[in-house]
Amino acid sequence: MNARTTDQLPVVVIGAGPIGLAAAAHLVERGIEPLVLEAGPAAGSAVRDWSHVRLFSTWGEVVDPAAEKILAPTGWVRPDGSAYPTGGDWAAQYLQPLADVLGDRVRYGNTVTGVARAGRDRIVDADRDEQPFTVHIETVDGREERLTARAVIDASGTWAIPSPMGADGLPALGEKRAVGQISYRVPDLKDPAVRARYAGKRTAVIGSGASAFTALAYLADLAEDQPGTHTAWVLRRGIGANTYGGGEADQLPARGALGLRAKAAVEAGHASAVTGFRTQAVERDGDRLTLVAEDGRRLDPVDEIIVLTGFRPDLSFLSEVRLGLDERLQAPTALAPLIDPNVHSCGTVYPHGVNELSHPEQGIYLVGMKSYGRAPTFLAMTGYEQVRSVAAAIAGDREAAERVELTLPETGVCGGAGLYDDPEAAQSNDGGGCCAAPATLQIGIGAPTTSGGC
Repeated sequence: MNARTTDQLPVVVIGAGPIGLAAAAHLVERGIEPLVLEAGPAAGSAVRDWSHVRLFSTWGEVVDPAAEKILAPTGWVRPDGSAYPTGGDWAAQYLQPLADVLGDRVRYGNTVTGVARAGRDRIVDADRDEQPFTVHIETVDGREERLTARAVIDASGTWAIPSPMGADGLPALGEKRAVGQISYRVPDLKDPAVRARYAGKRTAVIGSGASAFTALAYLADLAEDQPGTHTAWVLRRGIGANTYGGGEADQLPARGALGLRAKAAVEAGHASAVTGFRTQAVERDGDRLTLVAEDGRRLDPVDEIIVLTGFRPDLSFLSEVRLGLDERLQAPTALAPLIDPNVHSCGTVYPHGVNELSHPEQGIYLVGMKSYGRAPTFLAMTGYEQVRSVAAAIAGDREAAERVELTLPETGVCGGAGLYDDPEAAQSNDGGGCCAAPATLQIGIGAPTTSGGC
């Protein structure tokens, strides 16, 4: 197949979440036909899983410009720009209408099981770049299909693979056997069944980011109404000036306020912080569970465990394409140094686009949270800018592709996460000298699962 013929093929976009649908909108704006493959039954299926959690940013900051342009002729009006939507609001009032406008360009119940070059496994060099991509899918009714694409944009995110509680990145001993009392999501305590699960119980929350802050705040509210409700907040590092995030210094006020609510939960006695605790095992104690650290410490038994230690990209269906990924973060090699949590915790990421997202395999791009691999603090506006740049590159407009149009907000938090393995370093970090890059203009959002420690 020659290049001209390949250009007539659609661009396959994996995932109908915020970034995948924005990618489709930018492609349509460029006159390129997208085909969005979504494993779930509706747009924003992963977002709907945390529909009860409120976003950090306002409506004015969570709508992609190209998407808004194609929605406008339908009479769609962006909700109050100063209001903070929940995940459910975002999905119902923006993502689903956008998918509906895209129409049959979005296919639901289609799980991508493999991506490759036509007739070439990852070993073969001959004429590789001239071949289109083949995308293997399995439909909800079990049928297998094979599609052909000129390019592939993987916006499938990381929601499907939560990280385990083990400090070495692997499941703790006994973790799999205790799965019935372990959750890897922020609980929806407005649901009566979920509320009953935690009311009057002792719960361990493992994690140090925004998801953990949210869980601590929710459980503290529950403790106000249900005596006996208490949280053991398990941290792998010490408590320092920046443990609770940027606070009032955060340019996303709702994100700063969330950290302050977590701090208030500890100060009110609804949660107790357990520091320097690296989980090695979870042991059963009758109907309860006991966490055991690598240093031999044992926590008092708990009824439930909420593990909020991050998420990981699913790279299994990309095994036959040639990706250039950082060995630590599993993010594109050129992007990794800009987002490495061992160095950065400011939330300020240097502007980036197609150059940082490209791989040895031409024509395939990991975008959105998937592009961050295991790194936290992803912002939706970062993803919108990524797909604007990628769409321009696919269209052959290199000038627009390399003209990055985004700077990001500061969190007010400084110091690499690696510092906090040393409690003294955490205590002494006063935040000076960090976040020097300008942080103005467009502000994105951090979903509860994509900011600070998840």
